[in-house]
Amino acid sequence: MPGRLEPERPAVGSPERGAQAPFAGLDIGSRTIALVEWNGREITRAQVVDTGTDPVRNARGLMEGRSYRHLVATGYGRHLAAERELAGEVISEIKAYGLGAYHLYPDAGTVLDIGGQDSKVIRIGPGGRVLRFEMNDRCAAGTGRFLENMAHALGLAVQDFGPHALSARGAPVRISSMCTVFAESEVVSLIARGEDSHRVALGLHQAIVDRVGGMVRRVGVQERFVFAGGVALNPCLQQLFSQALGVDLAVPDDPQIVGALGAALHAEQAARVLPDAHAARSA
Repeated sequence: MPGRLEPERPAVGSPERGAQAPFAGLDIGSRTIALVEWNGREITRAQVVDTGTDPVRNARGLMEGRSYRHLVATGYGRHLAAERELAGEVISEIKAYGLGAYHLYPDAGTVLDIGGQDSKVIRIGPGGRVLRFEMNDRCAAGTGRFLENMAHALGLAVQDFGPHALSARGAPVRISSMCTVFAESEVVSLIARGEDSHRVALGLHQAIVDRVGGMVRRVGVQERFVFAGGVALNPCLQQLFSQALGVDLAVPDDPQIVGALGAALHAEQAARVLPDAHAARSA
């Protein structure tokens, strides 16, 4: 789910001649690409763009004119980034989200990431080390793509879907199918029968929480509970997950960059371990 696209953060510009190049993390997801630059102390640049039909070209656009001491890629397109020599190393999304969440919240226990086409629940320990995880990448049900399609079925922009559901008066309408195709047909039929669109929207959100919530409980609900990824911008899901799991959710200011941040942090760690193995990379 594209959600909110962040403008480029002001800071840095191209590194000045003689200045040490930053580390970078590139998260190529199914819906968005995030780039984070890290100078060893703080994020100096972060930007999110649509993945589009040519993720390599769009990733190169983010990196144009930049040089990096070491760049690590994550996300579903990470191996493509390595093949096209955009990245010097790749790590899994699980590891990247663990590192990124731990950096933002050193007391983080569980991380939930609902991406464009998959859902991940990660238990982490000290240093962001992954203790246990579960991932659903076989079905779009309960993902950003599902939310996007259901919003369109109701004639809503995806950023308006959560607020629309929260304004429902009365109980949510039960949705019987989580298959994207069947659910879309069911939504159209419900509206045609006169069901209130707010209650239908709330029912769709509740169905996602019921589906993903089971995965969360199997991995373990540990505070602090971090909700990351583009779907974390949805206020209705924030509220329903908090109620269903009995915990307060920690939602980063920029939940879409958590994976890229984790990749950038790993880039720094890797460069310090093998400082001569990573030359600066220019786009």
